Amino acid sequence: MSEPAGGGPVVLDGGDRRCVQLLIELRCLVTGLPPGTAVHLIAADPAAPIDLPAWCHLTGHTYLGPTSAYAPRAAYALAVAADARSTAADRPWHPGDR
Repeated sequence: MSEPAGGGPVVLDGGDRRCVQLLIELRCLVTGLPPGTAVHLIAADPAAPIDLPAWCHLTGHTYLGPTSAYAPRAAYALAVAADARSTAADRPWHPGDR
């Protein structure tokens, strides 16, 4: 994870990790970020363009779509929601306990 100088987006470079691991890492990352923070997820997993919007829908974060900021690598953007819904820590594709 890195944050570019000048208040740019927080970047999570997923490398070649699968979406399951990426969502676990993303869940941990966004938990500590202020609402409105932009997050860029660099992901080689072909499921990322499907899984990330679905996860955002589940949690309430705003999916902003693909970004070309890291071309030729695939990357996707989201904005952290103030009222995000929790998910299970080890299974971030499942709603968390309330």
